[in-house]
Amino acid sequence: MNEIKELRKKAGLTQVTFAEAMGVTQSTISQWESGRVCPETAKLPKLAEVLGCSVADLFAQAQA
Repeated sequence: MNEIKELRKKAGLTQVTFAEAMGVTQSTISQWESGRVCPETAKLPKLAEVLGCSVADLFAQAQA
């Protein structure tokens, strides 16, 4: 999900600060960004909140 990386950078967050805000490890963020692991559905609202976008925007990024 390279779009997570793009949105994270756009929000001015490092992997470490993003991980802290999400309550996960930096390794988890790295796995999300590389596409090895997808975020759990239950984390999508928090993910959108931290990245300053809507849940729909997360899916729009994936399709763009």
